[in-house]
Amino acid sequence: MFASSTQLKYWTFSGETELKQLRIEANQNFIKAHGRNVPEEERASYFLTYEEERLLLRQYEIILKEFCNKFQPPFPKCILGTSLAFFRRFWVNNSPMDYHPKDIMLTVVYLACKVEEFYVPIGQFVSNLKGNREKFADTILTFELLFMSKLRYHLTVHNPFRAMEGLLIDIKTRFKELENPERLRKNAEEYIDRCLLSDIVLIFSPSQIALSGILYSAGKEMINMDRYVTEVLMTGLEDVQRCIYQLKRIKHMVKRDKDLNRELVGQIQKKLERCRNQENNPDSEVGDVVYFPCCHHGGRAR
Repeated sequence: MFASSTQLKYWTFSGETELKQLRIEANQNFIKAHGRNVPEEERASYFLTYEEERLLLRQYEIILKEFCNKFQPPFPKCILGTSLAFFRRFWVNNSPMDYHPKDIMLTVVYLACKVEEFYVPIGQFVSNLKGNREKFADTILTFELLFMSKLRYHLTVHNPFRAMEGLLIDIKTRFKELENPERLRKNAEEYIDRCLLSDIVLIFSPSQIALSGILYSAGKEMINMDRYVTEVLMTGLEDVQRCIYQLKRIKHMVKRDKDLNRELVGQIQKKLERCRNQENNPDSEVGDVVYFPCCHHGGRAR
């Protein structure tokens, strides 16, 4: 159950401020460890800033979602939910300068298939990728154990999609005045997809996210669900008020999402290739890379 889960104890945070502090700390720890030969005044132009890391990771979250949606055989929705939860958890305490997001992205999807008991052999998994599939397979298997250790082997994800299924069953059972609750599914799933591309999954419970999706869908369908929430689902004014407050927070975070500036992300990608940790680069032929600033604020490896 979620109430006694590692997800609640270790991977549910008080809010965006706490997450930002942890991510800035991961960013600064990397720069401190790898920037000894880079003058202080040149570090911002050489290494990724916290803001650049967030934009870069947003790009890979979108790619991850597209990959899951196009995968063959088709994934159940829980694979997407677990993959994005894993991806978000990893970057709370790690910098994309240390581990490239593309390596972690493939690893989390492959691992999510195992965790959700949707078995896909590695050969079939990489057949969904374009390029050197043998290399992709090696990368995934190389990073799998490292990824699990970074998450302290907390691999159970309580998924908002499962919570949504529970709510739909409850509505069919205890709120019979609503005909055909299944019409809420499509918009609710799309709303949950948007929640998964944000820190909502690291702050709120799966049931709160699922209920937010159901109510969003009800609004789209011009259905009044107030009585279901206040009289059927909840008992007591305090519970209702707490629930409404959390739903408003979720709605605010979803609304605040902006379109990604892909040109800017492309510039960040180029910057990452200069400052990333080559020891964790499967394509690198060197074991220990030392960076020196050049006159154009770039870098070279020795």
